[in-house]
Amino acid sequence: MFDQSIYHTVKRYRTLQTGTIYALPIVILMPHSACNCQCVMCDIWRDNRNLKQLTESDIGGLLGSLKKFGTKQVVMSGGEALLNPNFFRLCEMLKKEKIKITLLSTGLTIKRNAELLVKNVDEIVVSLDGDEKTHDAIRNIPGAFHKLKEGVLQIRSIDINFRINARTVIHRLNFRRWPAIVDAAKEIGLNGISFLPADVSSHAFNREQLWDQPKQEQILLNEEELPELQMIIESMLDNNRHDFNTRFIAESPEKIQKIYAYYAAFYGMNPFPYKKCNAPWVSTVVEADGTVRPCFFHAPMGNIRKDSLSNILNSEESIRFRKTLDMDKNETCIKCVCYLNLPTRMNPAAG
Repeated sequence: MFDQSIYHTVKRYRTLQTGTIYALPIVILMPHSACNCQCVMCDIWRDNRNLKQLTESDIGGLLGSLKKFGTKQVVMSGGEALLNPNFFRLCEMLKKEKIKITLLSTGLTIKRNAELLVKNVDEIVVSLDGDEKTHDAIRNIPGAFHKLKEGVLQIRSIDINFRINARTVIHRLNFRRWPAIVDAAKEIGLNGISFLPADVSSHAFNREQLWDQPKQEQILLNEEELPELQMIIESMLDNNRHDFNTRFIAESPEKIQKIYAYYAAFYGMNPFPYKKCNAPWVSTVVEADGTVRPCFFHAPMGNIRKDSLSNILNSEESIRFRKTLDMDKNETCIKCVCYLNLPTRMNPAAG
């Protein structure tokens, strides 16, 4: 019998070698442009009045390209994807094609949608910014932590084995609470947690204008705080050894250390940490208005409401972008905080 997994691996290898997309394992969709939080490190919510959302027609138009590229997973990002009134219909269309769905969510409406989520989504990743007081302050939503916890408990009451992880952005307003964030994840009943530093230098997250220095300084650790950050990390590597060994904390100790290096790089203390990333070759982002990007941070390539995803990704301009992208020199890549490296079995070192 023909091994489809080997065929898919060969196509991914060809993509990495040629810059032409033959396989696209992961697609990130933004079903809704608005958000139900007002986080201090993100500007998405500032444009809530200018609503955009993906439609059934948009997803229907994508299915041919997803099938062609053998897409295995769709990540529903945002904004808050659950604000799209047709969210579960979009999930049904994707699930019919045997595509796994991961939902990234603020967690505020998980409780009311629990039954449909268990039925239509394969896993959930919630945003967690701290213990209760810290989380609510950063989200600018009173009771946000409690709602998140209630939602997780409701999911667990339906399916105790359903996977719910957390993702935390570490920055000036919560780095001192880092160990408490791990404890909060356990208190809520999550399967695990991952960490990344705050993006303060790109147009991502609805920043039409780059943040000025005063805004950056609200989130960016100052130079005097860096020794304290290093001490907290060293303490965690010792006190949370079991969490690293069991992968409750998703990152390795080496990757956790890179969060310190990232912030130190802003003060010329070291280079920005090396990142092994092949996101533009293994994934793409489709925003709520149909805009297609190679990842969250690079410039648009086209729009699915004007052309097929397949044509957009394999246009001459898109192929040239991938062929000429030097991540060691590209300013966007150098300062990137959110990267993806999906190895192929044929060539584990690729990317």
